[in-house]
Amino acid sequence: MTVGFYSPLPPARTGVADYAAALIGGLRACGRVEIAPRRCDAALYHLGNNRLHAEIYRLALERPGVIVLHDAVLHHFLLGALDEGAYIEEFVFNYGEWNRELAREFWRGRAGSGADSRYFQFPMLRRAVERARAVVVHNPAAARIAREHGAGRVEEIPHLFAPPEPGGEAEAIRYRQRLGIPPGAFVFGVFGYLRESKRLMAVLDAFAAVRRELPRAALLVAGEFVSSDLRRAAAPLVRGPGVYRLPHLPEREFWRAAQAVDACINLRYPAAGETSGIAIRLMGIGRPVLVTDGEECRAFPEDACVRIPPGAEERASLREHMRLLTSVNEVAAEIGRRGAAHVRTHHRVSTISERYWRLLCDIFT
Repeated sequence: MTVGFYSPLPPARTGVADYAAALIGGLRACGRVEIAPRRCDAALYHLGNNRLHAEIYRLALERPGVIVLHDAVLHHFLLGALDEGAYIEEFVFNYGEWNRELAREFWRGRAGSGADSRYFQFPMLRRAVERARAVVVHNPAAARIAREHGAGRVEEIPHLFAPPEPGGEAEAIRYRQRLGIPPGAFVFGVFGYLRESKRLMAVLDAFAAVRRELPRAALLVAGEFVSSDLRRAAAPLVRGPGVYRLPHLPEREFWRAAQAVDACINLRYPAAGETSGIAIRLMGIGRPVLVTDGEECRAFPEDACVRIPPGAEERASLREHMRLLTSVNEVAAEIGRRGAAHVRTHHRVSTISERYWRLLCDIFT
């Protein structure tokens, strides 16, 4: 059996590309895999909520196979891929004729779709999941959403973790020195594309409050702003004391920065049914990760991460937990150890790849 593998790949600046590169290696240990062939016995399509997946989405509809939903919301992708008439018809296909006027309203307000929770409440998955032979998701939230949109076979396969090359504490110290972070600082890190759903304003506000009480706290913000409005709003706080700013990081430097922080803040609200590759990576190297409490993170043990409630309690909870981690190093270290143990047990590349291969064999042979 030859598996056709359709996904963005490095150097594309997306977590899906990094995931795909690791998965290809694991699958090739199981059998023959070709990247985007014209013909294959079994097709594996990776779909995400951005334009990088436009051609893959088209192929998944044209030649049905197994789709992997890295985001269980494709609404924003379709807003960018379709014109007004096609978008409205697609919305009606998903949610019925009685929602045609709502579709028009969403189209008119599409400039604010990244921060408007209503767009996340309408994932627009029906066409993709109804055509698929099977749908792979990484968490219970995505599984539920896929089934609600008409998916037949849904397989929940955990996100994978591909460990970095060993770096060592000395390299992390040198990296912090290069950034000008003082010795003894407790460094929080925010990584990835900086969009409203990453809750950066809440993070910066909470950090500023913690920093006034605990000057040893530091915050590393690494990534590109997706929204110019967010960039302008965040600018004064990003320039504040104890905040260190980096652009998008290539793979090798990402791991250096990840190993140089003491904890990762990785909030997602509104959520798109995704399992964050950044969260899995930082947990995998033993860093405590602060995540938005929700269905997407249900599989994480309670003592292996720090859960932050969304909504009105978010900022107070952030401040409380950031103070705790900064003040009591043993707490951060223990959460990090438990998170790493969970990732080693459930997210190994070899185990995940074997599950994919069994699914593909079951469907196509």
